[in-house]
Amino acid sequence: MKICALFSGGKDSTYALHWAVLKGFEVTSLITFLPELEDSWMFQYQNVGFTRFQATSMGFPLVTFETSGKKDEEIDDLRNALLSCKDAGDQGVVTGALLSDYQRMNINMVADEIGMKVFSPLWRKDQENYMRSLLREGFKFMVTHSASMGFPHHLVGKIVDEHDVEEIIHASRKYGFNPAFEGGEAETFVVNAPLFRRELKVNGKVQCVTDSCTCFIEGVELK
Repeated sequence: MKICALFSGGKDSTYALHWAVLKGFEVTSLITFLPELEDSWMFQYQNVGFTRFQATSMGFPLVTFETSGKKDEEIDDLRNALLSCKDAGDQGVVTGALLSDYQRMNINMVADEIGMKVFSPLWRKDQENYMRSLLREGFKFMVTHSASMGFPHHLVGKIVDEHDVEEIIHASRKYGFNPAFEGGEAETFVVNAPLFRRELKVNGKVQCVTDSCTCFIEGVELK
């Protein structure tokens, strides 16, 4: 089956893409949305302009769509993107949705409306085990944004290791945030994964304000 993949450059969309390839799907393109607003309800905002380097490393065509990021309008933007996939011959779309009913509901609604199937392999997975499994399976990612009280903000800008994952899980239990960040507690950027032909080297700077830190990526290179 030919499918497209919703791709933000973060750990979840990269893992979902990995799953699709392992299952034998023919991934024709990666679809990245570029929101105008930081607080988009549907799509990641931080550093998504650098997904082109990840796509190049994996050898997939990348298609970008601008979106307002406004709650109602971005559903129309999603519909237009999926229609372009269908027009190109895709029968389905794979997503990295973990726990967000809003995100999954809208993707499923739009896809059903236009006659496409949706595959969300991470849906309702155990969040803590998932975070641990990412590193075991060869995924390297950095935290690019944090916005939750109690999150270990010193990890922003750092490539996460096993110790960091356990620190995140411990903090999530204490402060009540989602350990896999599905509630927007943090954002990530993948620098290496099983599908990557070359690892990425990222340059950036971190800025923190109260309970929020952001790593602004300034440059990406293929090693």
